[in-house]
Amino acid sequence: MDKSWIDSKNRNSEEYRRKVDEFLEFAYKDKTEDSRIYCPCCDCKNRYFVSKVDAKMHIIVRGFYNKYRVWVYHGETYNSQQTTSSFGGTSDMDTDDNMVRMVQDVFGANNSHDFGLEDDFVGMDEKTRRYMKILQEAECELYEGCKNFTKLAFIVHLLQLKVLGSWPDNSFTLLLQLLVKAFPHAKLPSSFYEAKKITEDLGFTYHTWDVCPNDCMIFRGEDSKLKECEVCESPRYKPGGKQIAAKQIRYFPLKPRLQNLFLSSEIASLMKWHEKERTDDGVLRHPADSQAWKSFDNKYSSFASDCRNIRLGLAADGFNPFRTMNISHSTWPVVLIPYNLPPWLCMKQSNLILSVLVDGPKAPGNRIDVYLQPLIEELVELWNDGICTYDASSKQMFNLRAALLWTISDFPAYGNLSGWSTKGRYACPYCGSTTRSLWLKHSRKFCYFGHRIFLPPNHRFRKLRASFDGTREYGNKPRRLSGSEMYEEVREVLTDYKKEDIKKRHNGEFHLPSDCNWKKKSIFFELPYWMDNLVPHNIDVMHTERNFMENVLSTILGIAGKSKDHLNARRDLKEMGIRKALHPTLMASGKERILPAKFTMSKDEKLVADNTISHEQGLGDQQI
Repeated sequence: MDKSWIDSKNRNSEEYRRKVDEFLEFAYKDKTEDSRIYCPCCDCKNRYFVSKVDAKMHIIVRGFYNKYRVWVYHGETYNSQQTTSSFGGTSDMDTDDNMVRMVQDVFGANNSHDFGLEDDFVGMDEKTRRYMKILQEAECELYEGCKNFTKLAFIVHLLQLKVLGSWPDNSFTLLLQLLVKAFPHAKLPSSFYEAKKITEDLGFTYHTWDVCPNDCMIFRGEDSKLKECEVCESPRYKPGGKQIAAKQIRYFPLKPRLQNLFLSSEIASLMKWHEKERTDDGVLRHPADSQAWKSFDNKYSSFASDCRNIRLGLAADGFNPFRTMNISHSTWPVVLIPYNLPPWLCMKQSNLILSVLVDGPKAPGNRIDVYLQPLIEELVELWNDGICTYDASSKQMFNLRAALLWTISDFPAYGNLSGWSTKGRYACPYCGSTTRSLWLKHSRKFCYFGHRIFLPPNHRFRKLRASFDGTREYGNKPRRLSGSEMYEEVREVLTDYKKEDIKKRHNGEFHLPSDCNWKKKSIFFELPYWMDNLVPHNIDVMHTERNFMENVLSTILGIAGKSKDHLNARRDLKEMGIRKALHPTLMASGKERILPAKFTMSKDEKLVADNTISHEQGLGDQQI
């Protein structure tokens, strides 16, 4: 059909209105006049069902969406010569629309019922064929005339209700049997098992494995039949008659989730955004603009040659799922972020990939590597071999590969993921063994200083003494270790995920040198490319901003228990011999009096006099 009128600037002309009527006549060829269709206007972009009158008004007033050139939502099919498509829509689709679009993108709007998988998708493995067949059937209406659900969307909604309502499997099966009798033409599954099998073939599943309660090993593979841990001999199950696991891990396979990203032509096109549409002008707007991304592409040009290959980031942290803050419980999710998408999409919750979920109540700590083993195994396979994937935007099969560029976490989790201890004298992973630290006798913690070495050589702060530690700074910033240099340092350090290494630690057969700040050899070194990542571990901005601002504001406002300016801090200043004006003074009554600092917001000297603290009181009621 002629589509030149779509770009017409005069939507009030008779010609434009006549073409709109022709389009609607074509869209309603097999429909009744009171049916609803996807609205192709510039605002709706085929996301919403509207009536015929509303569709006409929207198109005339708002214009026809100019990227919607193949009318697959309104009865048109792809030509046999056509290999690509560029029609509209956004990624914020609900479940029903998303499922319908996925099928329409792959099979066309009207020909899915007689589509020949054997002829048109040569080269697919059996699993992929089964996957595509399910999607092919998903376009069908639940029953004739149903506009709210497709067959597959209805099954997915039922399964969601089962989870939310905690329905037993037997009652869910009885419900399905009742629906089959009530809607004999809907062809619904007759049992929970059949419904679950459909979602499993689509990749919406996960594995549940029992874990040693001390985080030593996962009972999977050849260890699946063990009754106790091979390392610490802890029982696999809780005491009692029933076999209830002491601790579990839930793992969500990565490969099918990455394949799902390419089954919608819209998302598949967006997965190439970083290469096809990103503005490369030197401004950092996306991870693809970073030096780490470019360095990786230069090192592995074969991987970078196909822009569909996926770059991933990994984020991990603990949280209390029960919202009761006085209960010490820490469940750890591990989430992957696909960075191929545009910056406004890659961080949206709908595009985050949950990979691992570690049960509480205790955090895994350095043993988090035990739980990352299945993920690392898949990442190694995706790097070495890849996986055959269907690209709906180009209508082609291709070999999809994936690489993990870096991890993102707060500072304590940084130590758990990297293996570098973020506590003690050498806590800074950048400075390493050159970290300048001082043990504060009264505050009983380490203080880190020497940050002026990162300033330009002629910066005026370098010569200021009184405002810092009483010295001038002439040093240079330390050189950051490369990945290969880090690997040489940890080569002889034991891992925390291999059973033989854990046994050595458990039996006291291995001791780290006193000057070694590496606590383990990270599992990420199993990835063939990990040593070449420019920035393998990152600290997330949210924790940095929150912690910094909280400490600064609490100190300025003098909030008891949170301020960093307290009696012991003043005693440490006196011990170091700096900032004499802030030293506590001993009064005749035996109490130590501390004067307000320049940043103190209160000018009430009486307040300061009334809050002097006796030398014997310690930290009990400190307040300035």
